[in-house]
Amino acid sequence: MKKGTLLWIGLALALTCAVTILVKGSSYTLGVPVGAPAGGAEDYRVELEQDRETVRLTERRLEGGTLFLTFHSVARGRAYVDVSAPDGEPIWMEVLYVHPFGILSVNTCFGPSSGSGIIPVAVSLYLALILWYVIRRYREGMRRSLYQYRNVRNLGWIIYTASLLLGQLPYAFSDASLDDVVRRTLSAASLLSFVALPVAFVTSVLVTLSNCKLMRAEGRNWRNMLGMMLGVLVCLGTFLPYALGEFLQRTTLVDVHNERGAALYIEMIAENTVLVTVTYLECVLLSTILLSVKAAKRIPAFDKDYILIHGCQLQKDGTPTPLLRGRADRALEFARMQKEATGKELVFVPSGGKGADEVISEAESIRDYLLGKGVPADRILMEDRSSNTEENMRNSAALVREASRQAEPKVAFATTNYHVFRSGILAEQCGLHAEGIGSGTRSYFWINAFVREFIATVYSERRKHLLVIAAMLAVMLVMIGMAYLSNTM
Repeated sequence: MKKGTLLWIGLALALTCAVTILVKGSSYTLGVPVGAPAGGAEDYRVELEQDRETVRLTERRLEGGTLFLTFHSVARGRAYVDVSAPDGEPIWMEVLYVHPFGILSVNTCFGPSSGSGIIPVAVSLYLALILWYVIRRYREGMRRSLYQYRNVRNLGWIIYTASLLLGQLPYAFSDASLDDVVRRTLSAASLLSFVALPVAFVTSVLVTLSNCKLMRAEGRNWRNMLGMMLGVLVCLGTFLPYALGEFLQRTTLVDVHNERGAALYIEMIAENTVLVTVTYLECVLLSTILLSVKAAKRIPAFDKDYILIHGCQLQKDGTPTPLLRGRADRALEFARMQKEATGKELVFVPSGGKGADEVISEAESIRDYLLGKGVPADRILMEDRSSNTEENMRNSAALVREASRQAEPKVAFATTNYHVFRSGILAEQCGLHAEGIGSGTRSYFWINAFVREFIATVYSERRKHLLVIAAMLAVMLVMIGMAYLSNTM
């Protein structure tokens, strides 16, 4: 199914809802609970307050403890219905709206009407269809390659759409209205954010503690504080809407209690803008975590010709740091597993240039380490010109293709666990289909480094993420606008 087809299905469902309500919406039967009957249906007094004849009471009947009143629309406008018991005691008051097309709704402009029960069914069906579509796209993407940014987006959309669907399903077959659907959709981001709040808080505490340990071990700089900063921002983004709502509810500076006043809806826009943005980023963060863990734990197929080893900072004497030794050891371990499983040897490709503060290139340091571990020199192909991960992949891809004389040599790469997913994406972007294997690192370093990887992942597709957030905010503004019109018309 294509996006265009999904759009046409949405329009068809919307048209079906509109036609159903147009056909059935000119009348509405209001059920008024009266308790123990105090007479017949005609004994209850029904008063209509209207400037002109807007609605007409055409039928009344008493069944058990409920008085059923059927109204028909006459002309556009608003009518107030007061129901009193035979002894004159007020029982019920309701507002009826008649739209230009003769549709009669209750309580609000977009409130319940005859036929409006189809709306939650259609919305739930459409959300289920979107969820199925995104799941299919995600599975197709994963079959092509784990290492794609769109897998992050699709998995994030699965989480977000599933939360919307779960919020609508309990009411799918209720006598709900468009107004109800709008309010439940607006509250979905708030609910998801609220559910995620304990996780965000605990994560923030753990990240802060790990950052403190990281700064004690490796110095104080802004890079070592990224995890703490992200945790604080997530908590602030989650708490801020509730704090803003509580403040505005208690203050006398702005009146947010008037449902017909603009202040209430400006507050709703401010709260939901923060909630939608934070909730979307939380879904992207969760999908990034899931895919990164999947990539880090994945073992490549044992059919590789080459394995790249990504360089990183060396020690002052030019020997590998523990982090770099971990990558080289992981490559050696994979080579051993492949040899035991298939008997196939592979060629090691240490990759990394010489930094300004390094005595030799990172590739040369890795090569010396491999030689010390007994790897023959003819099974080492050195790439010593790159300065970042993207260049690691691009230069190594050119090198192995030239050495193997194959268009698509089978390649694996070894890097630290938090770096596997983004490295695989960069490899795909360079035209190299490679599978990664991750080495371990200290927990306090892993947490902060993973946050940096998440930020880099989001930044790499910042335009697409901004477009998605903008589209969601536009839908949110339309819904709040409908809620405003519902209470002011």
